[in-house]
Amino acid sequence: MKTIKYISILLVLAASLTGCSKDNYDAPESKLTGRIVYQGKTLGLRSDGVQLELWQHGYTFFSKIPIFVNQDGTFSASVFDGDYKLVRLRGNGPWADNTDSIDVKVSGGASVDVPVDPYFIISNETFQRTGTTSVSVSVNIQQVNTTRTLEKVKLYIGQTMILDDNNNAASGEKPAADITLSQPVSITVNIPSSLASKDYVYARAAVKTNGVGEYLYTQPIKVPLK
Repeated sequence: MKTIKYISILLVLAASLTGCSKDNYDAPESKLTGRIVYQGKTLGLRSDGVQLELWQHGYTFFSKIPIFVNQDGTFSASVFDGDYKLVRLRGNGPWADNTDSIDVKVSGGASVDVPVDPYFIISNETFQRTGTTSVSVSVNIQQVNTTRTLEKVKLYIGQTMILDDNNNAASGEKPAADITLSQPVSITVNIPSSLASKDYVYARAAVKTNGVGEYLYTQPIKVPLK
């Protein structure tokens, strides 16, 4: 019985030491930051709607590090120093697929722009309160990649800056049939009763491509209501 008890104590101590060694690994301290860009301009997206993957070769365990992109088109991740491959996922984003990897060297930190080929972009956006009951936007829609067609343009309003097709208090849209590319497009949204007494709302426009799940957005703008 003493022998069994002694072996049990040794097993417990071994498990404890193994657990401690696992807990003592250093956390990554370097910061990788970046932007999703077209012609040097950061693109607006749905918060956490687009994902990138970071891969590092040369280790026993070869696994991806998922990186979710913020709605302002920026991203960041804490990583160890080293050489990485940054990958744009197929079918993930309002742009044409490009699965070529981007070489990234991290040494204390690194910043990288991720270029994409959007189907459509938004320009000359102007938001304003219309009378006392609505918010309107005027935008121009330009086609960049001609392999897909335009579906619609939308306007969203809400109380917070986190604003997209899933997070909004009210929205309005205009179908492609009513849109002339590179000409001003106007959309108006009535202010819901839940926001009518507020001092301001946030507004954001977006363009949707046929057959593509994600929208491309403008950055959210604060629109005074009083």
